[in-house]
Amino acid sequence: QVQLQESGGGSVQSGGSLRLSCEVSKNTYSTSCMGWFRQAPGKDREGVAFIDGAGRTAYGDSVKGRFTISQDIAKNTLYLQMNSLRPEDTATYYCAADGVESCTRWNEYHRWGQGTQVTVSS
Repeated sequence: QVQLQESGGGSVQSGGSLRLSCEVSKNTYSTSCMGWFRQAPGKDREGVAFIDGAGRTAYGDSVKGRFTISQDIAKNTLYLQMNSLRPEDTATYYCAADGVESCTRWNEYHRWGQGTQVTVSS
């Protein structure tokens, strides 16, 4: 059973926007940290945005001011609003759950979605 399912990826021109969603299986939404990560071909997995059980958020330096993470716990859904997209944002984006400690490193998360592709053209 897939517990985290991302959607909303696609192709967009530079300067455009996309909103990613991550639907979490009923009754398994994390009460610790949820996060978004991304990985481009040949590059390490990069932390993009994080939110904890109290709703506090944090962002990777490359997306600050452009991306916004949010959650609707009643709908068991995590979101990532991406504005002012750049070609360097092109990557596969992953939703992650059950983050611990700093909640900003990929190895602090225990559940992962299968990813959704975002492609930004110049």
